[in-house]
Amino acid sequence: MKLREREWGRRHWLPLVYRKTIRLREIGPLVTFTFDDFPRTAYSIGGAILKSFGACGTYYTSLGLMNTTDSTGDQFHLDDLHGLVGDGHELASHTCHHVSSRSLSSAAFVQEVLEGKEGIRRVAGLKVSNNFAYPFGRVTAAVKCAVGKAMRSCRGSYPGVNGSLVDLSLLRANPLYGDTEKLGLIRRLLQVSQECGGWIIFYTHDVRNIHSPWGCTPALLEAVVKLALSSSMRILTVKEVLGDQ
Repeated sequence: MKLREREWGRRHWLPLVYRKTIRLREIGPLVTFTFDDFPRTAYSIGGAILKSFGACGTYYTSLGLMNTTDSTGDQFHLDDLHGLVGDGHELASHTCHHVSSRSLSSAAFVQEVLEGKEGIRRVAGLKVSNNFAYPFGRVTAAVKCAVGKAMRSCRGSYPGVNGSLVDLSLLRANPLYGDTEKLGLIRRLLQVSQECGGWIIFYTHDVRNIHSPWGCTPALLEAVVKLALSSSMRILTVKEVLGDQ
């Protein structure tokens, strides 16, 4: 078997391992915009775009990235955490030190997840939801099981639409990278979600005109929001879809 075939097999087999599932209420079709890490522009520009349409996003936050700078730009400051919560956005977990689940044992990784959530509460005095995203989208079968039992939901980077039966331990999500040349593919994806009454999750990092390979332009984000609303799709945070348990 070729390497690519082996990788394909692992990629499509993993979602079947330890499935903590729920059935969505008849509230679809739904769209959720999520931001990972998060760069300051994800809130200052991305959050502002969502709020201009009366919508909110989910921010998966790694405390260890606060006040740092990397290829996606300046990372969040303490006042950004208070600002986004005050604006109604969801503050969610993304580990403490933004580590891959493949670099630690399952038990150590769960501890990293919990420490990240508790660290934000301790430093900022803010409540963090029980929703989580795997850094780099990396997840193993053992981690999926362990973290899935500790958190309300875990978002990955497997693309597609979350259907009526949702795997909470590995929510499907789609990259929102680049500029408006990506609108054709996104439009088709939204159409599929609309037709099946599903839940589509987008993820990105920085939001700026000169973006990183893992970010998008303000024009793309605004265009996708408009497409979703014009299709009568509701824009909700992960917490609003699942509840805070």
